[in-house]
Amino acid sequence: MGRFRKGTVSRAWKGAFNLKDRFNRNITYLRISVTDRCNLRCVYCMPEEGVEPIKHSDLLSFEEITDFVKCAVSMGINKVRLTGGEPLVRKGIVDLVRMIRETDGVKDLSMTTNAVLLKEFAKPLRDAGLMRLNISLDTVDREKFAAISRRDLLPDVLEGIDEAVKCGYDKIKLNCVVEKSRNEPNALEVAAYAKENGLEARFIRTMDLDGGDFWVVDGGIGGDCSICNRIRLSAMGDVLPCLFSDIGFSVRKYGACEAIRLAVESKPHKGTLSRSNEFYNVGG
Repeated sequence: MGRFRKGTVSRAWKGAFNLKDRFNRNITYLRISVTDRCNLRCVYCMPEEGVEPIKHSDLLSFEEITDFVKCAVSMGINKVRLTGGEPLVRKGIVDLVRMIRETDGVKDLSMTTNAVLLKEFAKPLRDAGLMRLNISLDTVDREKFAAISRRDLLPDVLEGIDEAVKCGYDKIKLNCVVEKSRNEPNALEVAAYAKENGLEARFIRTMDLDGGDFWVVDGGIGGDCSICNRIRLSAMGDVLPCLFSDIGFSVRKYGACEAIRLAVESKPHKGTLSRSNEFYNVGG
């Protein structure tokens, strides 16, 4: 049994297929951070020495996450993405994928990963029902990769990508963080690698939660507030209406469905900034 009080869907929300916020945006997308831990130390995400990890007992259990997904689906969510930190370092992650995939109403289940462990997990995840992958890859130069991630693990990443391609995922996208544009040397090399391997590349300008700096993803729609259709569930169980906001509602305090309702009703027209969250504990 999950430890949080299961929310009941109010009469106004029960059976609703359109979960809309105050600005008439249809909320259909749920991003779930399953851990704050990571096996890289990317310069734009985490200090070199790492951070004090959340106690395992404070993380949402797989049962709690699955119960939350069931409630979210009943309110109109149909797309789920697992993030971290790095989701593949969470013990039993394949079981969680299977539990979510077996939830009626989940039409799209994906994961964002750095691919360091993907050679081991690509096939078990695919067999469990994972449909798509977004893989973080800022460079295909080993020396530059080690400088950015503070870990010399590019060979592991590339082997993981190769294995994922063999497993036949519906789609594999590469997320490349850039300073300003896709025309930078690292980005051009990632784009060439993506084309060579039949993958899609997206380019994400460096963001600053504390400063409120963010842009629309080049090759995607993330960061376009006018059509934002997502809410987030943090590793500790807070439902966040926006990455660039300090607003959050605890599922353990309010129950899953009520926390979702409050988050959707509180979703801002546009992101501002966040001084209480980090990319490694709410996902990018």
